[in-house]
Amino acid sequence: MAAPSYVPHSAVRSTGWAYSGPRRRLGPWHANRPGEVVGGQPRGERLGSQGPDQGYALRLARGFTGRLQLGAGEHAADVMAGCVGVALKRAALFGRAPMVGDLELAFSIFGFLDAAPTGDRLDERRRLFAEASHHHHYTEVRRIADRVPEGVLSLGAAAARDAFTV
Repeated sequence: MAAPSYVPHSAVRSTGWAYSGPRRRLGPWHANRPGEVVGGQPRGERLGSQGPDQGYALRLARGFTGRLQLGAGEHAADVMAGCVGVALKRAALFGRAPMVGDLELAFSIFGFLDAAPTGDRLDERRRLFAEASHHHHYTEVRRIADRVPEGVLSLGAAAARDAFTV
């Protein structure tokens, strides 16, 4: 159907052709770009644990707010930040996104799902998690996560609680 006479015409006529690239890449592809990760993710102290959908752990951690048994001087935000780091390390160890079991293990090995400890154990736990929720304290969260060995993270929550003490 032809366009009505009041529709303006294009000042530049279309030539009927446009650029089209090759249908496939010629030659092999090599990982030689700057910043390309070759041979898997690097591992080491304070490098973190890469895994999919890690932000979901923060949403899951909010579900534990009512269950946390905090001692005097402990703050829920600090506890959540430190334990989310441990949960993310466990989830990345299995190559999956975080789930409730990861957070339950993290909270239980530090004793936040049991009755709050007293004395020296409470002081040690308070020092370990102090200010962990502040965004400038990434190294403290990494220290908490690195403190838990991978062998403990591969256990269930009850067995991990028995195998690891703060």
